Amino acid sequence: MPAFETRAEDLPGEFPIFPLPGALLLPRGKLPLNIFEPRYLAMTEDALAAGRMFAMIQPDARHPDGTGLYRIGCLGRLVSFSETDDGRYLITLLGVSRFAVAEELPMQRGYRRVRADYSEFAADLEPAREVEQCFDRATLLTSLRGYFAHRGFEANWDAINQMPDEALVVTLSMVCPFEPAEKQALLEAPTPTERAQVLLACLQIETHAVGGDAADPAAGRFRVS
Repeated sequence: MPAFETRAEDLPGEFPIFPLPGALLLPRGKLPLNIFEPRYLAMTEDALAAGRMFAMIQPDARHPDGTGLYRIGCLGRLVSFSETDDGRYLITLLGVSRFAVAEELPMQRGYRRVRADYSEFAADLEPAREVEQCFDRATLLTSLRGYFAHRGFEANWDAINQMPDEALVVTLSMVCPFEPAEKQALLEAPTPTERAQVLLACLQIETHAVGGDAADPAAGRFRVS
């Protein structure tokens, strides 16, 4: 077993959450974060002192009071940390496992905490595997080129072409600036192959949107919890 591999029995039952719209953490993905709000500085300090874990989860705009959360988030382990001269923390989270929120707990030092249920996501702790044959990498890359051209993005295509299938899907799902509902659909996709299919749909929806509707394609097209 690798030195820092997480086993199911090592997963914390309770942990802090960082609700951030549009920010997606996936198992085995790496998410850089710039921490500057006092409550999240406190959260980072507490995580460093106790297991180096907290979770990313998206606020759910369907809740009118502004405090709603999507049911599914992703627990991450803090794998890099630095402090800036102006008191910010620059950190990187490595995605460990998705979870369902079983219960929200009382706040601690201003940040929110939950009790987690991992029962739906045992496969997240398995080693990375190749996406099944129904994943059409060539079609995905063609759609990605169209999406990047539509957005005016440049890319290192040599690096993209060398990435293994699952790493490619995870990285693109996390870095592409999709809408929150699309990000949530990518998070909740049950398997790597299904996530690849959702990713392809997200790329194609925006690239082929007519009349400037690309900013709001997801709400009626993807089922999210």
